[in-house]
Amino acid sequence: MPDSLSPTHPLALAPVFAPASTKDGFVEQFLHNLNFDQGVALSSSSATDQYLAVAHTVRDYLMARWLEDLRRQRETQSKGVCYLSAEYLLGRQLDNNLLASDLTEIAREALAECGISLDDIRAEEVEPGLGNGGLGRLAACFIDSLATLGVPSIGYGIRYEYGIFRQTFVDGQQVEQPDAWLTVGSPWEFAHPENAQTISFGGHTETYDDEGVTRSRWVPGWNVQAVPYNYMVPGYQNGRVNTLRLWSAVATDAFDLRIFNSGDYEEAVRAQTFAETISKVLYPEDSTPQGKELRLQQQYFFVAASIHDFLDNMLSEGYDLSNLPNRVIFQLNDTHPVIAVPEFMRVLVDEKHMEWDAAWAITQQCFAYTCHTLLPEALEVWPVELLGRLLPRHLEIIYRINEEFLTAVRAQYGDDEMLIRNMSIIAEHPVRSVRMAYLATVAGAKVNGVAELHSQLLREKVLPDFDAFFPGKFTNVTNGVTPRRFLRLSNPELSRLITAAIGDGWVTDLERLRELEPFAEDADFRRAFAEVKAANKRVLSTVLRERDGFAVSDGHMLDVMVKRLHEYKRQLLKVLHIVSTYEGVVSGRVAVSDVVPRTVIFGAKAAPGYAMAKRIIHLINAVGEVVNNDARLEGRLQVLFPPNYNVTLAERVIPAADLSEQISLAGKEASGTGNMKFALNGALTIGTDDGANVEIRQLVGDDNFFLFGMSEPEVDALETAGYRPSEFYQADPQLRAAIDLIASGAFSHGDRSVFEPVVSNLLYEDRFMVLADFASYVAEQGRVDAAYADQDAWTRSAILNVARTGFFSSDRSIGDYIDRIWHTPPAL
Repeated sequence: MPDSLSPTHPLALAPVFAPASTKDGFVEQFLHNLNFDQGVALSSSSATDQYLAVAHTVRDYLMARWLEDLRRQRETQSKGVCYLSAEYLLGRQLDNNLLASDLTEIAREALAECGISLDDIRAEEVEPGLGNGGLGRLAACFIDSLATLGVPSIGYGIRYEYGIFRQTFVDGQQVEQPDAWLTVGSPWEFAHPENAQTISFGGHTETYDDEGVTRSRWVPGWNVQAVPYNYMVPGYQNGRVNTLRLWSAVATDAFDLRIFNSGDYEEAVRAQTFAETISKVLYPEDSTPQGKELRLQQQYFFVAASIHDFLDNMLSEGYDLSNLPNRVIFQLNDTHPVIAVPEFMRVLVDEKHMEWDAAWAITQQCFAYTCHTLLPEALEVWPVELLGRLLPRHLEIIYRINEEFLTAVRAQYGDDEMLIRNMSIIAEHPVRSVRMAYLATVAGAKVNGVAELHSQLLREKVLPDFDAFFPGKFTNVTNGVTPRRFLRLSNPELSRLITAAIGDGWVTDLERLRELEPFAEDADFRRAFAEVKAANKRVLSTVLRERDGFAVSDGHMLDVMVKRLHEYKRQLLKVLHIVSTYEGVVSGRVAVSDVVPRTVIFGAKAAPGYAMAKRIIHLINAVGEVVNNDARLEGRLQVLFPPNYNVTLAERVIPAADLSEQISLAGKEASGTGNMKFALNGALTIGTDDGANVEIRQLVGDDNFFLFGMSEPEVDALETAGYRPSEFYQADPQLRAAIDLIASGAFSHGDRSVFEPVVSNLLYEDRFMVLADFASYVAEQGRVDAAYADQDAWTRSAILNVARTGFFSSDRSIGDYIDRIWHTPPAL
């Protein structure tokens, strides 16, 4: 399209047509892309060339629908969702996009005609390193569901050059390596440097007279450019394609030729190096002042770019900004994007010259906040000194928001200074800071938790004063997962079995899985279901052998704990169970023949600066090294920890799992989504009544769930009474023996100092009550062993888990957001 062509010109508004969607059309487009994009002939092409050409062929097919959706959204100006998230853990895109566009079989046949296997092509794709764990995977599920439900939306985030990190193990200890996922580029993205936004930092503020009105403005100290990269987000076989827009940082003045020619090469590119640091890695290590500053820079960088992008490019010319609440809702995915609130106010008041009260009324309708935690340390706070230095105008705006909010609090409750301190957005101790969760709560139209229990505790314990002050503001939206990726794609054999039984409508209406319930009583269906599970285990065994050199024993229960490594998730409790089993055999307390064959698989990354989490990883690997090589166990217990757990590996681990470990301390996990994925794929759960475990247990039934541990009120009571973990250690010989074995150096080549910090933490702190729940957990694992011995009954329970967990579709979650928060109907 010529640059001079108006966006409203008939040619610009005309439909764009996709390439042919037949086998012959796919072959033609594939060969064209191979020749003219990759510059090679088929006979001399590499597997990477072929993957990139296939990806471009699928991208070309989707592009027509994407451009049509963009045109329609600009024409209709209907209300849409801007999802602001610091993470998007997308997983590989080829299979997902083939499925969404219904091209899988066409692509398979077309490539076969060219002598190429689609399965071989898949292996060439590198997973985008844009997320860490559940938060980013949830965001990816949600944008999938928004497109599938036809809701106009844009996901906004950061295009991290190196992602979180690639995890490796050296002598059992985590070592972080750069995740160079962009080495050969990404065929799924479109760069648009012409639409870059200028993002400012530092400087100072000043007031000026604007025709008799005193106004403020920000005089920044330096700028960077935010360059957008667009990813298409296709709905499932509905022709709709939404957008994921990720921002990459570059310098405004990237290169000074004069300085370069003088010989100071480093100084010549200093601005470029500084700017690009902002989008270099996900979550920089923030235990240092420099790391904290970079993290705040990242957060402001992407939300400022996103807000300006929407206001500049998505609104019709001359749009009346007072109508913005009818046009957009910005969903804040946790506290990371909350700096968007003062930025939005700054734009409306300082740049658009709107009156403060009018701007604040709009802001309070255009934002909503999802809280993903109950841990106080996870609710971000930013020191006033840092925020004022990086974003001086924003701090002024936050101060005014807080002042007016506290005036309203005083008007309702009087001069209760303790209440005022508790509700102030500005914390005074230990350092003067901005409480971002409080700011989001004051500004948001709605605040939601992500599971029934989490939302209850959010209202009653984390933000009770705000719940009382804002009646009706708090609501719940239980998380969900997309059935397209986490059942249809990751478990094709089970998907085929389900479709043969109840039809294929479940892919977009997961509650239809209820129709499977009668099949749990069908012996032939149970047999077929068990065969699928066994086949998935064989696939996983092959993957782990080729990927990590692991040999997975046949006939073992597959016991899986995969999630971010954090003390509250209690990987240590699982380790103690393994050590206790091992100690029982080597001490003669337990006959080896009584040990039910079990392979335990861990998958987890620890934040680079989280020393205890990294020690726990080391302990897991050390225990595995000893257990896996001790002949006295006769191969009946195995511990595997494949490094660099990601979505690609999850798609093989989850369908193969028999037992899902969801063992966080009750009242600490917000929701979880791994628990949903495992249940949906026919794994039984052992877990506490925490997060979405509560709803899973209620749906699948107590007979099909292994419940252990204290309830949240019991945890609260023990904390109040004064928890002393050493008392549990002294009272339980089995627990004492397990901890003593670790302390003895049995898993550290006799060096008792290696795991002494872990042992001391358990005995004298144990913040998440591992020792208090140990006896209950071990007893329930005994019940797991007994249940697994009856394979037919286990399979029946597994089928019922699948049949009864359709509620946990991200389509249902998004439907709840639409009804309770966004009020954004599907586009016509």
